[in-house]
Amino acid sequence: MWKIITLLLVGAVVLFAAIQLAPYGKNHTNPGVQQEPNWNSSQTRQLAVAACFDCHSNQTQWPWYSNIAPMSWLIQHDVEEGRQVLNFSEWGNRHAEVDDIPEIIQEGEMPPSYYGLLHPTAQLTPSQKQTLIQGMQATFGVTGEGSESEHD
Repeated sequence: MWKIITLLLVGAVVLFAAIQLAPYGKNHTNPGVQQEPNWNSSQTRQLAVAACFDCHSNQTQWPWYSNIAPMSWLIQHDVEEGRQVLNFSEWGNRHAEVDDIPEIIQEGEMPPSYYGLLHPTAQLTPSQKQTLIQGMQATFGVTGEGSESEHD
């Protein structure tokens, strides 16, 4: 019995060491900030920084565990996908479908629940969440569900 447990443990350690050699998940770049939205208030920006910027900007904070696979793979994927969908640091290049942002936040789709486990500052109180939603609506000219937004 102990032989099997020992072999499994050794196998797990070897596998963990081997996956560290995979190159994906170690490209921690933060391109320069080109342009941010014209935020309606500094409070809206601060809440967006806390809850959104790690994946949706070029100002990602790369924690120590972002260098350790398999967490590095998840984090790299989330940042790449997040920046592609919506990047607050490259606002002048293109706009995402900003009409949906307040609803996505309200329904708890963003930030993802697993993100909040390792980033306590992203866990907004209900009051902060409502303030962020209202700030996003004001910033992007979104007045409610199904509304048209006006972009610069």
